[in-house]
Amino acid sequence: MKPNIKLAEAITPDGASLVLYEHDGTFCIRLNGQDLMHSAVAESELLLGELAAKNISNYAQPTVLIGGLGLGFTLKSVLEHIGPEAKVHVAELMPAVVAWNREFMAQLNGSLLDDPRVHLFIEDVWHVIARGGRAKYDAILLDIDNGPQAMVQKKNERMYDAFGLRQVSNALKPGGRVAIWSACADHEFVDRMSDVGFQVKVVPAKLYANAKRCAYTIFVGDK
Repeated sequence: MKPNIKLAEAITPDGASLVLYEHDGTFCIRLNGQDLMHSAVAESELLLGELAAKNISNYAQPTVLIGGLGLGFTLKSVLEHIGPEAKVHVAELMPAVVAWNREFMAQLNGSLLDDPRVHLFIEDVWHVIARGGRAKYDAILLDIDNGPQAMVQKKNERMYDAFGLRQVSNALKPGGRVAIWSACADHEFVDRMSDVGFQVKVVPAKLYANAKRCAYTIFVGDK
């Protein structure tokens, strides 16, 4: 049996250990020893990108914001569903995650960072949204944590409260869409999205394409 190989480690703003492992061609990022994302079970990230880009696939020059680079599968999906004149802003909190994509995972999705449509911000997506102003994006995707329950950084909770959701809504153009990845269902969060004015759809998501059950949830909100 091939071993897990520790490739790199970084410390999150909250002091947690973030470690990149490789095993027989697959990659995994663990937070304090717990799997945070794995390249072998990326179906939900691909679906996140597809759901967000579905409404804008025929737009000539859409502008998209992705919060969280991770292993690059959401970025891959978005780029596959939009045209050559699109702009895709990617905000990644951890500089190490960007470096790992380029250095260790270029053959996975890391090379997508060099796509001319991609504009990378190594900072909290919260600040990118706040700085962007009103009605800037056709779609916003958030995969910055375990969903409304913060795990990577406690400050991520602010993105999912009523004020944070209003900021997201303000950053979307009329008819824009937000798609939010979550490790679990959350009825209270759906209510908050609705209260802010989103038309909400809850989409179950599988770990991998042939999985018999759905393990994750994607919240889709249309402005």
